[in-house]
Amino acid sequence: MNVELPFAPVDTIIRRNAGDLRVSADAARELAERIQRHGADLAVEAARRASEDGRKTLQAADFGADPGDGDAIELPIAPVDRIARLEIDDGYRVSTEARVALAERLEEYADGVAAAAAILARHAGRKTVTAEDVETSVRLDRV
Repeated sequence: MNVELPFAPVDTIIRRNAGDLRVSADAARELAERIQRHGADLAVEAARRASEDGRKTLQAADFGADPGDGDAIELPIAPVDRIARLEIDDGYRVSTEARVALAERLEEYADGVAAAAAILARHAGRKTVTAEDVETSVRLDRV
């Protein structure tokens, strides 16, 4: 699976949660991959909800969110739109509000994973957040 997200905004998200810790490039890459997987999973669920309602257009409510104006999010909308389409049929459309809602949900998810990864790095006595910290934080959240 190709990563659709540019690393710069993902790096910004992980660094704002890392505080004084350094962040490895691999950590940002791992977080981008995790964001993408999570977004694709959310889109599959959103498509299921739309199908149940007899719609072919995903709406913000299908993602369990009311979209804001999108100005406060780091993640760019165009890659988020591509992420939404990774695992769903081509027949679905994704409304603008749904793209913004998904971007907001993904950024909340990324903040949570990044914050937990920083805690893990500090607990291990390291000064750098690594890809392993990101992997572990995702795994622990699913338990």
